[in-house]
Amino acid sequence: MVSLLLQASLSFSASSSSNAIDNCWRRDANWAQNRMKLADCAVGFGSAAYGGKGGEIYTVTTPDDNPTNPMPGSLRYGVSRKNPVWIIFAKDMNIKLHMPLSVASHKTIDGRGANVEISNGPCIRLDNVNNIIIHGLNIHDCKPSVAGNVQVTESASVLWMKKQDPDAISITGSKDIWIDHNTLSRCLDGLIDVALASTAITISNNRFTYHDKVMLLGHSDDYAGDKNMKITVAYNHFGPGVMQRMPRCRYGYMHVANKNYEGWGIYAIGGSMHPTISSEGNRFVAPNDQNLKQVTRREACDAASSCPGGWLWQSVGDMLVNGAYFVPSGNGNTSPMYAGTQRFTVSSASLVPEITRDAGALACIPSKPCV
Repeated sequence: MVSLLLQASLSFSASSSSNAIDNCWRRDANWAQNRMKLADCAVGFGSAAYGGKGGEIYTVTTPDDNPTNPMPGSLRYGVSRKNPVWIIFAKDMNIKLHMPLSVASHKTIDGRGANVEISNGPCIRLDNVNNIIIHGLNIHDCKPSVAGNVQVTESASVLWMKKQDPDAISITGSKDIWIDHNTLSRCLDGLIDVALASTAITISNNRFTYHDKVMLLGHSDDYAGDKNMKITVAYNHFGPGVMQRMPRCRYGYMHVANKNYEGWGIYAIGGSMHPTISSEGNRFVAPNDQNLKQVTRREACDAASSCPGGWLWQSVGDMLVNGAYFVPSGNGNTSPMYAGTQRFTVSSASLVPEITRDAGALACIPSKPCV
């Protein structure tokens, strides 16, 4: 009789061979002693994000939060250090933040080995930082913050912060960011918002459920600073209960690959201000409503042919299920033109259910492969 562990291992082996990120680290039984290996595993435009690699390993021991005087042992204390830090958790915990968690540059938040929830308060803010990895968190039910004082970094004085939107993860003016294997749901604004000239970002292996406006890439139609934005969105699972913006793009270039869409309430991929979108090897399962079969939605254009400049949106090897259809537009090459460690092989869309089976925060156990 095949053991449950062996069954899980076989299932993982079937999917991981096509998931370049998971294949890099999940088979290692010593992952807990070799945590920083994770920093070598990103692909796509965010592959240079090394987070806190090479720095101190810091253990969060308490869910308590003090925005103006972070206490040692708290998450806020770890993310506010000026040097590189790799942050891990001593135990399962539910952290209710009192103000948005501003993460300083060169940090990894690594939830592997514990069930770490951030919920029912303000959530995570990446503002004008670089080299950040966020991995293995369950972020849900984020609420708006109030205006108030916050210590953003240990080297800065306490600063006044205006009221912030209730996003799960807000990224502004930042680069070299990797968001991987998180479970996100039910926030009052977006789950992941990327804006204000942020670039070199990979959003991978996340599970998005029960939410309206899932992912916004680009600040506003009036902000052309996002024209240089480059983002990879790969190996993610959407559904159940998601409505729209998976993602919704402005300006910039987005490579959307090997993702699993289990329906939508309005549309799956949308945009305005002529972004370039390469949709490759995804699986789109349309809802049963005959009025919701179209994958794509263009804002400010009645039809793809009326969009100024053609709006280069292409579908390559996507699987369209239950009447789903993708409306392409424009002429030209939408290949991401990756270099070096950015490169990865996009698998057949038929493999996407297996590739994304373990999307979201994983239940990793030390001294065992994370299967």
